[in-house]
Amino acid sequence: MQFAVRVRPNGSTTMTLHRRRPLMLVPLVLATSLPVAAVRAGAQASVHGQITVLEREGERTTDLANAVVFLEPIDRDVRAGSPVTVPIAMESRQFVPRIRVVPVGSTIEFPNHDPFRHNVFSKSGPNEFDLGLYSRGDSRGAMLRRAGVFPIFCNIHARMVAFAIAIPTPFFAQPGADGRFEIAGVPPGRYTLHAWHDRGGTHDQPITVSSQGVSEVTIQLDARGYKVVQHKNKFGQEYTTTGRDRY
Repeated sequence: MQFAVRVRPNGSTTMTLHRRRPLMLVPLVLATSLPVAAVRAGAQASVHGQITVLEREGERTTDLANAVVFLEPIDRDVRAGSPVTVPIAMESRQFVPRIRVVPVGSTIEFPNHDPFRHNVFSKSGPNEFDLGLYSRGDSRGAMLRRAGVFPIFCNIHARMVAFAIAIPTPFFAQPGADGRFEIAGVPPGRYTLHAWHDRGGTHDQPITVSSQGVSEVTIQLDARGYKVVQHKNKFGQEYTTTGRDRY
């Protein structure tokens, strides 16, 4: 898979995940007569690693926990994890948390904890939505039906930005503040490891998981070319002065 970024004529940005090639469906052949569940349970392993981000001179990475890492099987198909319903709250004119990682088909709820109204929207492909204006104490949600990285904004407050990442496999994790991560419950086999960070971009590499797992995967992303570009409002227009300055 790969992440693709597309800028529409109205200035909105679409970030989606595409397969570089179709997955080959390979029949599962068991070497013993044990039940399938028992074989799978005994074959699972863990993938451990470290993410770092190259920064401009004099700058330090403080948001490694905003990255996401997941594994795509190379020689077989796999279903995403079970859908969940989780919140991205609006507090003090911010989305909290800023990054939310979920299986495909999950629902993101957006409760408003501020004493004023918000209008949550996303212009990203098949998961495009506009939740309209609503006040403190209300909550509205949107389902992420396709895999990808989806920027989320508020139509009133220009600096409010969040990202929902819908993952098409059950094998994913976010690192800790130190960049260390673990993906548990991984069957042995060949995978493509994908990493994403909103400033550091994307990274793909092949990886082979044995029955003992993988202990030291090193991923380095590069944020030295990152530039903040002001997004448009939901109508594809610049935010008003009021929208920019109410912070």
